[in-house]
Amino acid sequence: MHASRKIIHCDCDCFYASIEMRDNPSLAGKPIAVGGSPERRGVVATCNYEARKYGIHSAMASAMARSRCPELIIIRPDMQKYRDASALIHEIFERYTNIIEPLSLDEAFLDVTHCSLFEGSATLIADDIRKNVRTSVGITISAGIAPNKFLAKIASDWNKPDGQFVIKPEEVNEFVKNLPVRKLHGVGKVTASKMSSIGVNTCGDLRVLSEKELHDNFGSSGSRLYSLAKGVDERPVKTDRIRKSLSVETTFSEDLVGIERCREELPELVKQLDGRLEVVLNNYRITKQVVKIKFNDFVQTTVETISPSVNSKIFQELCEEGYKRRARPVRLLGIGVRLEPKQSEENQNAEQNQLCLHTPTVNQTAKP
Repeated sequence: MHASRKIIHCDCDCFYASIEMRDNPSLAGKPIAVGGSPERRGVVATCNYEARKYGIHSAMASAMARSRCPELIIIRPDMQKYRDASALIHEIFERYTNIIEPLSLDEAFLDVTHCSLFEGSATLIADDIRKNVRTSVGITISAGIAPNKFLAKIASDWNKPDGQFVIKPEEVNEFVKNLPVRKLHGVGKVTASKMSSIGVNTCGDLRVLSEKELHDNFGSSGSRLYSLAKGVDERPVKTDRIRKSLSVETTFSEDLVGIERCREELPELVKQLDGRLEVVLNNYRITKQVVKIKFNDFVQTTVETISPSVNSKIFQELCEEGYKRRARPVRLLGIGVRLEPKQSEENQNAEQNQLCLHTPTVNQTAKP
């Protein structure tokens, strides 16, 4: 375990909403959301803390959000404005380290292990980052400081909004022992319920189980859970994140009734997807095609199949298969692809070539 690492997870507080309140101070103290119009079946992208008091959250239908809070102010997203603010924030990050892993416009991991500012104190570095973001960008950002990414991300949420929390290396064991298992990445409601049924509610409970028992109960994620329950996370902060998928989707102002209407929307989605793929296909190869359908009862289904390229006919077949699962009017339709870095394939070929080169040599030296 890299106990000496110093990782900071920075996460802006309700980013889009904060930018809107910054630019319009009259919104302060009022419940606001950034998202689509309730009249056009939009959804909430984010909301401020005043709105969250009403149970409003991201991905909620704007109409439902408005019904929970009639005085809710809904603002259309201004992505260019948010990207500009994000660029300023990342410029601030770069004053402290060049080992930065952006997770989105408003959050990132920073490895400040070798930063000499503030005599190497990650706590003081995080505090200075937060002060500079507040001064230069005009919004607040929270931070978590810990020896690894897993714990730093949990810590950044501990004192939100506008706060920070530190987990020192010597505190890891005790902190993680009392951590609810639902805080572990990848543990959703279903897995948490299964854990609870076998008496596992905290990471301390999880530690009692052997790695084999975890694998038997939770499959391939068992080994990862075994490590996380001990506070171990060896993942480095990656300056170049590997993209695993790319997709486009549309939420329709009126439901698509029938499979034919769904088919009619596919060509435009394929066109959008092709445009986005142009940017990434130099470095990635396609491994699968995917179709996502959300029906008018908000039930969502995903269908995918192995494919080395974008094939419109395959998208049609996947769409038909997904639609048959409920055969209801469709609210949202999306298509996408799974990706793999081309580099990994090249490395694999290089290793195979290397083996081919070495094998005859070994055989020759083995002969008398």
